[in-house]
Amino acid sequence: MDREYYEVLGVPKDASQEDIKRAYRQLARKYHPDVNSEPDAEERFKEVNAAYEMLSDPEKRAMYDRYGVDGPPGLGGFDFGGMRDPFDLFAEVFGNMGGFGGFGRGTRAGPRRGNDLRVDLELSFEEAVFGVEKELAVRRQEACPSCHGSGSGAGARPEKCPECEGAGQVRRAQRTLLGSFVNITTCPTCNGKGTIVRNPCHECNGSGRVYAQRTINVTIPPGVDEGLTVRLAGQGEPGELGGPGGNLYINLSVKPHAYFKRRGNDIILEVQINISQAALGGVIKIPTLDGEREITIPTGTQAGAIFRLRGLGVPHLRSNGRGDQLVVVQVSVPTHLSARQRELFQELAKTLGSESIVQDKQTFVDRVKEALGL
Repeated sequence: MDREYYEVLGVPKDASQEDIKRAYRQLARKYHPDVNSEPDAEERFKEVNAAYEMLSDPEKRAMYDRYGVDGPPGLGGFDFGGMRDPFDLFAEVFGNMGGFGGFGRGTRAGPRRGNDLRVDLELSFEEAVFGVEKELAVRRQEACPSCHGSGSGAGARPEKCPECEGAGQVRRAQRTLLGSFVNITTCPTCNGKGTIVRNPCHECNGSGRVYAQRTINVTIPPGVDEGLTVRLAGQGEPGELGGPGGNLYINLSVKPHAYFKRRGNDIILEVQINISQAALGGVIKIPTLDGEREITIPTGTQAGAIFRLRGLGVPHLRSNGRGDQLVVVQVSVPTHLSARQRELFQELAKTLGSESIVQDKQTFVDRVKEALGL
């Protein structure tokens, strides 16, 4: 598609699900090729269906709003449009309605795309940052090894369906508000397969499919975050009648780190220094995702001061480079003093005086946002 999905349906980006469905129904009626004889009617009809399939699903719509139809690079893209036959989707939304839902197309026989599968995968903080290779155990339906997917027992073969004569569809002429149409529907006897099984396979009970556990390797690229979905094309359930396999969608979640926090591509670390370090300055060691580093604390460092370590954050998912690590310094005030420490603080207090200072209005959160460029 060259046009944006909201534009195709003629709705704003904050349109409700009811508005989206209403717009789809109007446009699908208008451009259905059995009603509209314009040369580009079928292409417009498919375009409208692709837009509706995207925007009618809250999860797909949220990902589309965030990344567009291509999805984040490196994740294999998102199979947003064209996932289903537009005429099947049309029939599902409109129902039979006296033949109106079929429009001479109906649920068509022939190769069928396999079902999509979804699995959840939890990553450690470091795995999400640097990427990882994972093995997933996926349970899916596959062709029965005993009958090789035919559904028939040993020595038997599927027979041609007597109701549809092997076509997988039945045709019935009907009159509707739009005129006379031949309504083509899936054959109820063979469920669109065109064949029936007289002697079913004992392992799959004639279905031609059994559940199998498979191990699938997946590459998680660096920089993924909570809520992203990775698509593995063709790794869902196999198609029927020679159709393509469905897709495997992997929903990612990320475990929180013991002391690192992530904000976009930046890493935030909060460290405690004592009063003497804050007043006199010095060099301290801190952890980073790349190992231990040293930073210099200037003389007179105040609580909430932020130091930026460039290039030690999260790799950019869409481009080269990495974010930064922000080190937020907090000054630890001792709660238990020895006699000598108390004596020293009392001497220091005499030199500092007792005048109070009113803090400025900028809060700690404001300073963090400023450092992050928010």
